[in-house]
Amino acid sequence: MRSEMNILHIPTVQAYSTASMANDPIGVIVCKQSLHRDSAIRGYIAMLSVNKDWRKRGIARTLVQHSIGAMKENGVEEVVLETEFDNAAALSLYESLGFIREKRLYRFYMNGKDAFRLILAVPPPPTLPSSGANSPSSSYSDSDGAAPQIRNSLTSLRRPNIYNTRVLPEYITSFDDSDDEVSMR
Repeated sequence: MRSEMNILHIPTVQAYSTASMANDPIGVIVCKQSLHRDSAIRGYIAMLSVNKDWRKRGIARTLVQHSIGAMKENGVEEVVLETEFDNAAALSLYESLGFIREKRLYRFYMNGKDAFRLILAVPPPPTLPSSGANSPSSSYSDSDGAAPQIRNSLTSLRRPNIYNTRVLPEYITSFDDSDDEVSMR
């Protein structure tokens, strides 16, 4: 008997400038999480966009990292996405975060362009023994070899970001035709 597919939609994450009073987002990422082939829990990055005036400031990287972190907390085993085969900036970003090119998808987009499907394997969280102070867990270090206490102190010394993120509600529950706005694209 086939089990019912469970889908967890992660709310849209947007970045806003803290230096400006505008409510216009400077970046947005849209993700979802679902059961893939009835076995693996797969995260999917559907869209990532940063305002051209705000690029090259780490906003896209931060949005992707926050989204992957949220998906990790919900138990994903892998994260996938597609990007245009000639989008060097996107490919560089995703590959620097550990994504690998899984396959080329010919004429994937409606404009006829090819895409690369990228995939990130998400390792399960480490399981640490819970024994005394002389146990191996007391000398645990993360992937960079730094003990968690050192990592936390280094993180606190970093320059604060010039932007923050907001998580938006997952769904709009009602539609009012009087609120329609014309897109300025």
